[in-house]
Amino acid sequence: MKFQLFTLPTIPATLEERAAKRPIGRDNDAFQAMIAEVRELAIMADEVGFDVFSTTEHHFHSEGFEASVQPMMLYADLAARTKNISFAPLSLVLPANDPLRVAEQVAYLDHLTGGRVYGGYARGYQDRWVNVLGQHIPVKGTPMDGGEDDKHNRAVHEEYLELIYKAWTDDLLTFEGQFYQVPPKGGITRWPAADWTRRYGHPDELDENGHIRGISVIPKPLQQPYPKAFQPFSVSESTMVHTAKNGVMPIILTAEPGQFTHLAELYRDSAAEAGRDLKLGESIGAFRAVAFGENRQQALELMERTNYYGFQIYFSGFGFWEALRLPGDEQQWPKGTLLPPEEWTMDRFTKTKYGLAGTVDDIKRDIEDLATIHGNGGELEWFSWFFDQGLMPIDEAKRQLEIFAEHIIPEFR
Repeated sequence: MKFQLFTLPTIPATLEERAAKRPIGRDNDAFQAMIAEVRELAIMADEVGFDVFSTTEHHFHSEGFEASVQPMMLYADLAARTKNISFAPLSLVLPANDPLRVAEQVAYLDHLTGGRVYGGYARGYQDRWVNVLGQHIPVKGTPMDGGEDDKHNRAVHEEYLELIYKAWTDDLLTFEGQFYQVPPKGGITRWPAADWTRRYGHPDELDENGHIRGISVIPKPLQQPYPKAFQPFSVSESTMVHTAKNGVMPIILTAEPGQFTHLAELYRDSAAEAGRDLKLGESIGAFRAVAFGENRQQALELMERTNYYGFQIYFSGFGFWEALRLPGDEQQWPKGTLLPPEEWTMDRFTKTKYGLAGTVDDIKRDIEDLATIHGNGGELEWFSWFFDQGLMPIDEAKRQLEIFAEHIIPEFR
């Protein structure tokens, strides 16, 4: 099993401090404190044997929670301070980015880190920033409800992803998409350095009139043909089928053992249809929250004020509780009907086996069951720990990492 440490990251502060310093996201001392914590945890994760360090990409979070505005810039800093750990954005939101800039950034970081980069690409569900940074298309954040905004967002995402891979594999890039064209409509007729390009650029970049025929995106990734990619927070059957057929690794948020097993089996079977012969659990991962305590009650109390708290005040509004459904829920709340707030409980959090809280032995048993894909003869490739940097004191965060590194990683490596 391989291990990924995933954090948002978050400005470390109490609720009282967030209220007193609002908007704390623009407080430079607070932001510096966050950077210092993330650096310390990433260096520690590298030293104790984690394979990948990951964050999200989100913008304008004035509250200081999930203040992950420049993941690739952060990784460049962290890579210079670490030796072995790789980095993966979970994820770069393509519809709100320029796809060729993303292609350049990932490839450049791949060179800077000596190949310690994974890809991760998403569509964007947070209107506050996607609607602003995506206005050039335009696209909006979407709850993935099958509506027109959702379909449009998906179309942009899929086209941009195709363009990124094409930019990495084609020495001369031309592209005629619905949302992006290379060269752009109307062509590029002014290139005063045509003689220079004819001598030293791609042989087919220019036509006989000196007009641009195509472009050569540099650099291409160090890893060939390109870095492997994750699909984070995966919950649906359609995502399993799509990722399996395209060689992408889903990190599955759906946690209830029966449902998780079903998605893992669907991924394996869909991969086989695409000519990829995989074992159950190969090329997939699981997102889980973990809290260690001297006893289960102590661990539950830690989880309740960290990962569970984040779900309650923040992720619940975006529908994340739908990944924590239990058998029988659909009789009361059919698909398309969200679980009501009274169901957002710690009992559900742990009963689904998303929140793993307890002693070292408790956590070992839970991860052992998950590693075998709940006793079905599987072998889970990736375990991604949704880690609560910023919601617990740094000393407690380091203690939790130390316990995991001492007791969990060697057991399942």
